[in-house]
Amino acid sequence: MTAASSPAAPPATPERRRVSARVAGIAESATLAVDAKAKALKAAGRPVIGFGAGEPDFPTPADVVEAAVAACQDPANHRYTPAGGLPVLREAIAAKTLRDSGWEVPPSQVLVTNGGKQAVYEVFAALLDPGDEVLLPAPYWTTYPEAVRLAGGTAVEVFAGPEQGYRVSVEQLEAARTPRTKVLLFNSPSNPTGAVYPPEEVRAIGRWALEHGVWVVSDEIYEHLVYDGARAASMPVEVPELADTCVVLNGVAKTYAMTGWRVGWLVGPADVVKGVGNLQSHLTSNVANVSQRAAVAALTGGLDAVARMREAFDRRRRTIVSMLSEIPGVECPLPQGAFYAYPSVQQLIGRSLRGREITSSAALAEIVLTEAEVAVVPGEAFGPSGFLRLSYALADDDLVEGVGRLQRLLAEVS
Repeated sequence: MTAASSPAAPPATPERRRVSARVAGIAESATLAVDAKAKALKAAGRPVIGFGAGEPDFPTPADVVEAAVAACQDPANHRYTPAGGLPVLREAIAAKTLRDSGWEVPPSQVLVTNGGKQAVYEVFAALLDPGDEVLLPAPYWTTYPEAVRLAGGTAVEVFAGPEQGYRVSVEQLEAARTPRTKVLLFNSPSNPTGAVYPPEEVRAIGRWALEHGVWVVSDEIYEHLVYDGARAASMPVEVPELADTCVVLNGVAKTYAMTGWRVGWLVGPADVVKGVGNLQSHLTSNVANVSQRAAVAALTGGLDAVARMREAFDRRRRTIVSMLSEIPGVECPLPQGAFYAYPSVQQLIGRSLRGREITSSAALAEIVLTEAEVAVVPGEAFGPSGFLRLSYALADDDLVEGVGRLQRLLAEVS
């Protein structure tokens, strides 16, 4: 057979696609993408100020680093360890959970993961079957809906705007519930809004979930970053009867400035923890032992470094909200937790800026980056358009300069 008469390549049918539909449907993390773009521009010599990264700008506490250095020199840490986590770390997490949340759990119901993101995906993989729905209060962390989809579930957004303090109500959840509803994802303090649900609202939502047989996955990773007397109420503590159908996610990343160490965990019913452990044994095996030893030092040490970071975040929180609120057309509630401001820019949509129409918050974020060299994350990454997320986990001088650029640029909106 000659080359001219060779059979044509088979058509690119779904069965022959190069990337699976499941993975092709997953969007890149918008927050990491914005952070990477800002860093690339800075590396190219542009004076970009980035408000995209959701990580403390402080170094990991010295005693935690010293524990990691010592761990590197111990041959016991050069080998495989249990996939679910070092026993000493699981014990430390159980003790920390009792100390900080008031929830007493045995170490056997703790599983250590490679950061909080792995815990998010694995718990949905363990709980969801195709067709199951997850109620997702919006604005939401950008990873949640992608993890739900990757696990085979369907994310159902329930939006609460600034007039509600970005907190959904029981009535909204009930209106969104269907016979296919399996899980409620609950995040307080919230990324991206900084909203903190008061204990009475946590109890009401927990009792609603209990009444209707809805599981709750509660992400509590910002528990120590609260202000103005707010308290991060833990769902299974406020509604103890829910403990058998509740999984709590947490980690050392935000509290101890350890985002790069990649240590998270989940706490939940024994059968779910067992199932997730089986999955993790094939997916990644154990978290790096040096990181686990560092996490032990963090959790068993004091919270003095955390208090110092919180004091700085509180100062920056007040500064950024005050400055954003001075911009005509921008509405910015004062967040009670985490380290994010989430201003509404809905009044700017449809207007013009330097000859360009502001068609969405994504378009506005692009204009802000190119015209003011300030990187922010648009609301489309977290739900509806019309909002921006700015992390105030950056140096005070950079924060003031960056928001000052926003003030000067947005003053030109017509």
